[in-house]
Amino acid sequence: MEIVPLNINTSRADELAAKLIRLDDIKPILTSNALVKGWLDKNCLSIIYGPSNAGKTFVALDIAMHIAAGKPWRGCRVDGGAVLYIAAEGGIGVQNRLAAFKLDKPDMANALFTLLPVGVDLHGHGDALAVCEIMPDVDPALVVIDTLARSMGGGDENTAKDASMFIKNCDLIREATEAHVMIIHHTGKDEDRGGRGSSAFKAAVDGEIQATSKGEIICHKQRDQERGAPLHFKLRPVELGRNEFGEVVTSAVVDESEPPKQKRKPLSGKNEIAMQALDDALRDHGDKKSGNFYPSNRKVVHIDHWRKACGDHGITEGTTEAAARMAFKRAKDKLMDLDEVREWGDHVWRVQDDD
Repeated sequence: MEIVPLNINTSRADELAAKLIRLDDIKPILTSNALVKGWLDKNCLSIIYGPSNAGKTFVALDIAMHIAAGKPWRGCRVDGGAVLYIAAEGGIGVQNRLAAFKLDKPDMANALFTLLPVGVDLHGHGDALAVCEIMPDVDPALVVIDTLARSMGGGDENTAKDASMFIKNCDLIREATEAHVMIIHHTGKDEDRGGRGSSAFKAAVDGEIQATSKGEIICHKQRDQERGAPLHFKLRPVELGRNEFGEVVTSAVVDESEPPKQKRKPLSGKNEIAMQALDDALRDHGDKKSGNFYPSNRKVVHIDHWRKACGDHGITEGTTEAAARMAFKRAKDKLMDLDEVREWGDHVWRVQDDD
């Protein structure tokens, strides 16, 4: 049988051969690869997505500026470096947001941050190669593409083929620069269903971060490190100056925020009756007690008074005293499980004031 010689690309074969690793040579890699601990890895691809006007671009700029300045972000360690931010939507909006950041945090005003306020086409190879050629810093840490929709060129974000071309060009930038590439993306009508368009985007990225309309920052995907705990944010206006008509020009910066208080579900049935009995006992016999184990801002009452009030309300009726005590214990334990009532020693109290 005649052997037909293969047409081998020698240069590519040599390139691949140089990357082969024998099992004997494999050792654990102990150095951290975290760009932002719990949120972003070096030389990876991520998407930060959210609905329009939810603040996702402000959040992305906040992360990018902390990386450019080498400052911890929201208490998370940052291994910083130069940042290129491609604002494909252009306009003055992103420049004013950066000006607001500089005014609000002057210690980061000299960060290694460069803005490219023009659209790019990452559906074809041309612009991806051009971005690599004009990279303003030798060893960039982060390249941000804002937004996916404005950087698709003639591609359709809903088709897997075009999404794969976009991802391929983002990978080209990532591999050529060894920077993390972050893509800013929109959600559809239902923000909980993730970024809109082809599922190929979600499958290809190493990290996925959501900025919600409720002011949450949630890490949904992280390949190689433990995900950071959800954070909360709010936007604070910053006055930049006045325009030619004397009108105030403002932008905003991202502030940390406390998680919203969960609304209590109204009690019903025996739970509601048992709480009413406690209110009666607190009204008639409650008093404030000193000590570290008792609340300083509300009354407490001896548990026997609450037990008697429950009997008066008819929820601890039983054929025997043991049955009555068991009914009271069930009522008390249920309200404690709901975090409505606390107990210490022989005294109980409401967790929250009566609404």
